[in-house]
Amino acid sequence: MGKRKKASRKPAPSRQKVPLDTNFTCLFCHHDNSVTVRMDRKEGVAQLVCKVCDQRFQSKVNHLTEAVDIYSEWIDAADAAQKEDHVPRRPAASSSRPARVVEESDED
Repeated sequence: MGKRKKASRKPAPSRQKVPLDTNFTCLFCHHDNSVTVRMDRKEGVAQLVCKVCDQRFQSKVNHLTEAVDIYSEWIDAADAAQKEDHVPRRPAASSSRPARVVEESDED
């Protein structure tokens, strides 16, 4: 007695890769699809430019980097710059004495 023959299976259809976006919304002027990302893999540099407000950002690129990675780095850099500007500072030292008032005299 021999084994039963199995029906040959057809190969599964390959999934089509959906291309990732290269146009994004600007953080500063809020226009949709105004930010484009250009990557030069030979030079290892990516440039992000807003067509409306001319905001620019540049970052390093490797062979795994995609346009959305550069956009997210730009968001992180903008957040870090904003936090750096809004660092709460200690108020000047105060004493319990009231401040001295300087009076100007008009002696003509």
